[in-house]
Amino acid sequence: MIPELWTCIFSLFFFYVHGAKLPEPEVKIEVLHKPFLCHRKSKYGDILLVHYEGFLESNGTMFHSSRHNGDKNPIWFTLGIREVIRGWDKGLQGMCTGEKRKLTIPPALAYGKEGKGKIPPESTLIFDMELIEIRNGPRSHESFQEMDLNDDWKLSKLEVKEYLRKEFERHGYPPNDTHHEAMVEDIFQKEDEDHDGYISAREFTYKHDEL
Repeated sequence: MIPELWTCIFSLFFFYVHGAKLPEPEVKIEVLHKPFLCHRKSKYGDILLVHYEGFLESNGTMFHSSRHNGDKNPIWFTLGIREVIRGWDKGLQGMCTGEKRKLTIPPALAYGKEGKGKIPPESTLIFDMELIEIRNGPRSHESFQEMDLNDDWKLSKLEVKEYLRKEFERHGYPPNDTHHEAMVEDIFQKEDEDHDGYISAREFTYKHDEL
């Protein structure tokens, strides 16, 4: 058997045995316009104001435009917490105010097998994007990732307690389980808006003094 085939078989076996994920589809990014001066680039946790036009790659049909539909205003959203499709979260990182991009987004990072409204299932989408403004988000995506130990996009009480323990140690304070548990209960009472026992990525964006 040729070495290349052995390599392929071994790779598939490794993914199967170890439960690893196959590489995720990528967003194709084409920069249409970039300002000469760029004082700040977008990152996870930032709040972005964008104009966009969305098209079906299959036939070029426009399915929505912020400039022509609804109130014709640009939209605000927080980058990186899945307020929008994953293709936007990936494709709008590192973008300057005033920059324009064309994003080609595969179905897995858009609306997948279900589709949505005018978008058929398994559709590759094309978006013409313009970044109007970047504002600081109340919390960073990096902080959420640090706390989210099992990468399930929500924080359990144990994860928050562990974060508090590390923060106390980092600032030179001895651990205090009773104090930590009381703080965790207070945090969840104020931030777990849907009372499901977890703080979601979206709930995390609202400021709380303890975190």
